[in-house]
Amino acid sequence: TRRQLVIGSGLVLIAGASTGYALFKEPAYSSPVFAQDGLAIRGTDPVAYFTDKKPIQGTSEHYLEWNGAKWQFASAEHLKLFSDNPKKYAPAYGGYCAWAVAEKSELFSTQPVNWAIVDDRLYLNYNDAIQERWNADIANFIKLGDKNWQQIVQQFEV
Repeated sequence: TRRQLVIGSGLVLIAGASTGYALFKEPAYSSPVFAQDGLAIRGTDPVAYFTDKKPIQGTSEHYLEWNGAKWQFASAEHLKLFSDNPKKYAPAYGGYCAWAVAEKSELFSTQPVNWAIVDDRLYLNYNDAIQERWNADIANFIKLGDKNWQQIVQQFEV
């Protein structure tokens, strides 16, 4: 079975809420985002992890471009929630494997079904086995991951 874990309790919308498309002013640099075929989280709705407590596939009807990737949502409501606060809903470490960022300071792909919300932050992992490793020492992995992520992001600054 897939494992999920729930712990703990600036950008400008420019256009198109009726079409399901929103465009944001990009930051001075873009941090890397894991996007398969251009889709962040393989097209999974990032808001659903918080509201529905499970991954739900987004649709091409409800999407936006943010931080160099296309983000899909299951509903217009989820799109709006994300567009109002993308940093709240976007996964940590650009959606790359949280364990790999922490343990190896490397960018590995993820599966939407391997996830955890810790202190209101979404983390994704590579597979079930890596998720089990992550679950064994979450607090330490987050501490290491946050430190390593800062070094990784510096490589992408313009």
